Amino acid sequence: MGEGEFALVREHLEIALSQTASWMGEYDIYATLVDAAAQQRDEAAIRQYAPRAEALANELGHQLYQGVVHRAWGVAHCLAGEYAESEVRLSQALEIFGKLGTRWQVGRTFFELGELAAARQQPGEARDYFSRAMADFDRMRAAPDSARTRTALEALS
Repeated sequence: MGEGEFALVREHLEIALSQTASWMGEYDIYATLVDAAAQQRDEAAIRQYAPRAEALANELGHQLYQGVVHRAWGVAHCLAGEYAESEVRLSQALEIFGKLGTRWQVGRTFFELGELAAARQQPGEARDYFSRAMADFDRMRAAPDSARTRTALEALS
């Protein structure tokens, strides 16, 4: 998703928060906002939306959204150089997505663990996580995610 696309998504979702929508709950909107912010690596937006997204996901016991929020917090912590906190959150996300059997979410979380390892200057570990992510994406034929992961792997060389 390009930078301009996130701005459009964010604008429309924020409008939706102020309106009543019978088909989409506030928890869906916040989960989408925080996930889009994480994909864009927008730490400020993650920190803006994650607290409410997490509160709603926990209140509802919505495991998928709990995993999404853990991953988003992991990205925010990584961007802030808070590597231990990032690892905890990303590991929590991976555990949830693994139990749910959501392969795409698992792959995305492996990708973020690869980003964390790269930030920590651990290229071997980063390569392992990126390879695991790419294997998941390739099995699902998630071409954009595979290409993004391949680029990340090549950048390690």
